[in-house]
Amino acid sequence: MDNTTDGTWDRLPVKLNEKILQTLDELKFTHMTPVQSACIPLFMSNKDVAAEAVTGSGKTLAFVIPIIELLLKREEKLKKMQVGALVITPTRELAVQISEVMEQFIEKFPQFKQILLIGGSNPAEDVEKFKDKGANIVIATPGRLEDMFRRKSDGLDLASSVKSLDVLVLDEADRLLDMGFEASLNTILGYLPKQRRTGLFSATQTQELEKLVRAGLRNPVRITVKEKGLAAAATAQKTPSRLSNYYTICRAEDKFNNLVAFLRQHKHEKLLVFFSTCACVEYYGRVLEMLVKKVTIHCIHGKMKHKRNSIFADFRKLKSGILVCTDVMARGIDIPDVNWVLQYDPPSSASAFVHRCGRTARIGNYGDALVFLLPMEETYVNFLSINQKCPLQKMSPIKDVVDVLPKVKAMALEDRAMFERGKKAFVSYVQAYAKHECSLIFRTKDLDFGCLARGFALLRLPRMPELKDKTFPDFIETTVDTDTIRYKDKNREKQRQKALAELKDKTPFPKKNFVKNKAWSKQKGKKERRQKMAAKRKHNEDSDVDDEDLKELLDDTRLLKKLKKGQISEEDFEQQITSGAKSKDKTEEP
Repeated sequence: MDNTTDGTWDRLPVKLNEKILQTLDELKFTHMTPVQSACIPLFMSNKDVAAEAVTGSGKTLAFVIPIIELLLKREEKLKKMQVGALVITPTRELAVQISEVMEQFIEKFPQFKQILLIGGSNPAEDVEKFKDKGANIVIATPGRLEDMFRRKSDGLDLASSVKSLDVLVLDEADRLLDMGFEASLNTILGYLPKQRRTGLFSATQTQELEKLVRAGLRNPVRITVKEKGLAAAATAQKTPSRLSNYYTICRAEDKFNNLVAFLRQHKHEKLLVFFSTCACVEYYGRVLEMLVKKVTIHCIHGKMKHKRNSIFADFRKLKSGILVCTDVMARGIDIPDVNWVLQYDPPSSASAFVHRCGRTARIGNYGDALVFLLPMEETYVNFLSINQKCPLQKMSPIKDVVDVLPKVKAMALEDRAMFERGKKAFVSYVQAYAKHECSLIFRTKDLDFGCLARGFALLRLPRMPELKDKTFPDFIETTVDTDTIRYKDKNREKQRQKALAELKDKTPFPKKNFVKNKAWSKQKGKKERRQKMAAKRKHNEDSDVDDEDLKELLDDTRLLKKLKKGQISEEDFEQQITSGAKSKDKTEEP
């Protein structure tokens, strides 16, 4: 079934408020999606709901509308500091997005106030805003919400405010658990009243999620929305039916050239480019800004604190552009009119692959996705088809590919910041590769490090355990002394030169003879020797043997060693042992 034609809103078995219908009409949401037509009536009839639906199926409206309807039906009107609804979501971008949708609907209901509680802003400001304006609807990320519950000393008693809670929604619930928020969620649930309606929305079902359903929901109605159609019926496909999923195979040293060529050919479209690590986003994002002209390029990753919200908002407004990102953008984020999702690095888990693809072809629109694979990774295509019900088709070779790597090397020679970003990106990529969930396909020992380093346009290989005692004849290091590469930022270069001068003036400490990255077996041997020495010291302290007896014992031991090595004969050994014993007897006579 088409995702946007599950009937008009007046076909619902429950009647919606006229102002909500008016807003839906203004936003041109004329038809319901399957997840909306299934969840809204159940939520409004006071049922707990656990919904699984493919990404991009319109889950946000499936809980935003019931929240407003349930708050309108309250017998007692909510006061300024009473929270009637709470929405918890894993990322601040998703929270901002939900808040924007909620704001559009509550504009016609001035009696309701909402507050957004997310990281990246000053928590003290959130406390003051809550105290000043109050809030009946809270949309939050787990970390910041947990922090707010501990702000009683600042004058905010959130634990008392949520006693009036009617509705709790956990959006992208499986990701909440994946990201390690289980402890925070348990703390938050401890503050909430048991008599409430709970909605749990996710794109996938996991064992951990099942535990959360049992703990947080009371006799929930389970909803699973699948796409209809012959292909989907045969394969239970997890990606939207209007999504075309492609893959391309290229060597590590050709991969970036292919990406640049593709982006240059699609610069009038809106694209997301996923990398495996924050360091890769920092490096390749800056490089792409130099190489792909006349297009807006934004970068976003999990280590950005204050910029993420504004970058996300700016990119959503663009008609065309490129967003270089990590998996922080992989779940639930609704960016209008994304044409292509490019996965330069396959994600660390197969389920994340599906969620990345789901950033396009949303709410009945068409979209395309492409993953770049190395030759030894091609079996990943079959794995995704079987494991994730996500079939991929091979894309014809990208045309007009040119070698841009010399230009990238030139950038590194001109600016030390770029040189250092390249090394960090390479190290982080190898480390992420080693942790891949699908370790039978993505094996570090299969990586051609020399070829990979050329693909990263490195001037020289970094020092790291994975490269220790290995040679790479096919990787030619630069003849330039990399210590002479300067920062373009004059202040930064000035600080570097100052630090180098201070280091030169310092009296060097005598170097200790130690080996870096020592094998575990050798480290264990050292520990055992320390334990033996400690035991020997303890034995000596407790022993009744006097110093003279100990000296004699040591002398005998030395003689025995000389005999074994053939340094003395047996006669000499017997003679010296005997003479030693006689001299001892003489000294002991009274």
